[in-house]
Amino acid sequence: MLKTTDGKLPQSKFFKISSLLDTSWFFISVVMLYVIDLTPLAVAVPAAYGLYTTFGWIYGTRLLKRKGIPDSPKDLVIPAKYIAYSQSFSLVFFALCLLVLSAQWLPIAP
Repeated sequence: MLKTTDGKLPQSKFFKISSLLDTSWFFISVVMLYVIDLTPLAVAVPAAYGLYTTFGWIYGTRLLKRKGIPDSPKDLVIPAKYIAYSQSFSLVFFALCLLVLSAQWLPIAP
């Protein structure tokens, strides 16, 4: 979605809801590491998401500091490097989720 707007934040309700869900999912992932007894392979899913979000906040902040942080959220443009970082993670995370979901049928040692 950010790629189609050249990094400008869309004003749609869908974007606002998905951003809220994305942020909430970070906290849910961290809590699930401690609440649910997961297999070692399944632990990789919430751990990967937590690491991605934490490093994403750090990486995004560093990229914005280089360009200068705008005074208004309307002037904010998400750097292309951060969009590429997010897209790359989403592909790897999707593959990891598929691996965890299909692990019971694969010849993987527990």
